[in-house]
Amino acid sequence: MKRFFFSVFFGIAAVCWACGSGTGASGSTGGTKAAVSAPEPKRVVPRVVAEYPHDTRAYTQGLVWSDGVLFESTGEYGSSSLRRVEPASGRVVQSVPLAGRYFGEGLACVGDSLLYQLTWREQRCFVYDKRDLKQVGVFAYSGEGWGLTTNETGDSLYLSDGSAWVRVLDPADFTQRRRFEVRDHRGAVEEINELEWIGGRLWANLYLTDRIAVIDPATGFVTHYIDCSALETRIAHRRETDVFNGIAHDRTTDRTFVTGKNWNKLFEIEVEL
Repeated sequence: MKRFFFSVFFGIAAVCWACGSGTGASGSTGGTKAAVSAPEPKRVVPRVVAEYPHDTRAYTQGLVWSDGVLFESTGEYGSSSLRRVEPASGRVVQSVPLAGRYFGEGLACVGDSLLYQLTWREQRCFVYDKRDLKQVGVFAYSGEGWGLTTNETGDSLYLSDGSAWVRVLDPADFTQRRRFEVRDHRGAVEEINELEWIGGRLWANLYLTDRIAVIDPATGFVTHYIDCSALETRIAHRRETDVFNGIAHDRTTDRTFVTGKNWNKLFEIEVEL
């Protein structure tokens, strides 16, 4: 989504989704019933295990760890890209630019060999071969694209659009299976952004905040808020430094990585839920 700096505190309104469904409660199918009260989420603080360099030119939108490699989707019109990154050094090994009319967004690894990259308002999801980053397909969809991830088995995609709603899609054709509203004890949780599936739950950056919401995908309830505010004190602030965004999980070693837009560091963190 558009660039906003740390001092700015306004978001982007929710927009409509494919199949004739809006992102609000009206006309929803398969959503969490508003009458059901969500329990108050627990607040947890992560422990920083390690710090790694991160390219400050990367306006991080999507982050994926696969086979020892970090893949990154970056945004901004005219500079969006899909990247292969060496995690230890932060070196960009390969970068594939998007055409200037596209704004790169969420990123997911599907199966053993495919990467799916959303675009913000252009209603296209590009499909790449993970081995060489060559584009091998494209899906069309309605509405905005923000975050994208797969579940542990890889048979479902989870997509956010900046609203409180998460859509569950079929990776084979991008059709919607169901959707659910993300809620905590106060109500709907808006501006769900970058997504990652960790330990059977969805982790979601909340746009313009330094928090990660941990979401039960069966109910849509936020079970925990991970307070990552201390990370901002450990980065070098420049004019282009922007908000906290980007979550990647190495399922082989159970390691979790986070960063931010144009941040100079990638953090490996541990969280006890």
